Amino acid sequence: MVTITPVATLTPPCTARAWQSTPHPHLPILATTTGNGLRIYSLSSHTLLTTVTGGHKRSVRSCAWKPGTKEQAVIASGSFDASVGIWRQEEDDHQEWRFAVALDGHDSEVKSVAWSAGGNLLATCSRDKSVWIWEEVGEDDDYETVAVLQEHDGDVKCVSWHPEQELLASASYDDDIRLWREEVDDWGCVSVLRGHESTVWAVDWEPIQGRKEEGESRLVSCSDDGTIRIWKKKPNQQKQQQSRLSIIRSSSAEEWEEESQLPKCHVRTIYSVAWSKETHRIASVGGDGKIAIYEELPTEELSNGHMDGVQHDELQPSTLHTEVVNGTSGPNDEVQEASGEGHPDKKPESSSWQIITEYSCAHGVYEINHVTWAKAKIDGSQQEVLVTTGDDGEVKVWRVS
Repeated sequence: MVTITPVATLTPPCTARAWQSTPHPHLPILATTTGNGLRIYSLSSHTLLTTVTGGHKRSVRSCAWKPGTKEQAVIASGSFDASVGIWRQEEDDHQEWRFAVALDGHDSEVKSVAWSAGGNLLATCSRDKSVWIWEEVGEDDDYETVAVLQEHDGDVKCVSWHPEQELLASASYDDDIRLWREEVDDWGCVSVLRGHESTVWAVDWEPIQGRKEEGESRLVSCSDDGTIRIWKKKPNQQKQQQSRLSIIRSSSAEEWEEESQLPKCHVRTIYSVAWSKETHRIASVGGDGKIAIYEELPTEELSNGHMDGVQHDELQPSTLHTEVVNGTSGPNDEVQEASGEGHPDKKPESSSWQIITEYSCAHGVYEINHVTWAKAKIDGSQQEVLVTTGDDGEVKVWRVS
């Protein structure tokens, strides 16, 4: 039986709503966004190391550690003041951080920031319906805008880079997921993943390690429609038609399809999903205050109808307050997009996931805004843990075993 066990609540908690917690790729620390700055916590002592403020005028909504940095940690932050900040850790005092540069261009609050795998590109998205891609062009915090992508019809909630390729996914209030690539120095949309019936809040790529099949990583998405969907690239490419909403060149078009829908678990908006690098399990959290863990069945177990060992906690009564933002389905235009089965309760036949455990009211009566997997030392050994961030301002560490 798989269970979720509380390990620690990071102290002291944030004094305002906490939006997101992002673990450093190598160090046992994580950054949490709240108020007008960042809080850096230790995943070893579960205590606050330092507070990073001074760069933004309003609450910080998202953050991302730059990969590949060795001597000096670098983090990007996106704020409700419509700016993006780049912070550098001081070399002589690791508790001090310098606001290196502000990237301006968005017209409204920045919802998500993400570095490419190589660390040379930074993607940002905003309520202004745009996705921006920035490139570092020197060693003196010099960044230039290489693309402004404006094909979404609504607030863009999330951006996420493929773990190996310069392939960017964006999720939006317009119910769509778009995939973007660069071709001949020009960034463009190469595929539209359509199937969700309301706002898509988050996406996450399948990790490289232990991937189910050789080839492309799959993508997981979660939505206000209460579904979690897995998308994969079709092996046989077909030419994609030009849409009146999205100009997609046939030479760069990619055909993706919905592979499966995960079993229904949440009763309110699902805000965040995370794909484990070690166990390949998927975790989800949302407005109902519940944590859910899903596991993909091996092909041989699926063929034998194996569904044993599924555990469900009884859903406890809740007084949660949820601000549900309802999107509207896009028109049935001619674009050849990835598509679901047309009804959120009907799973494609290839679905092979099961809920293996749940934990209700993980942050009391508060909504959970974000979930991520991280590495932390427990009982003397490094283990993968789950980290949740909630409206109560608390960041909690959980063991899944």
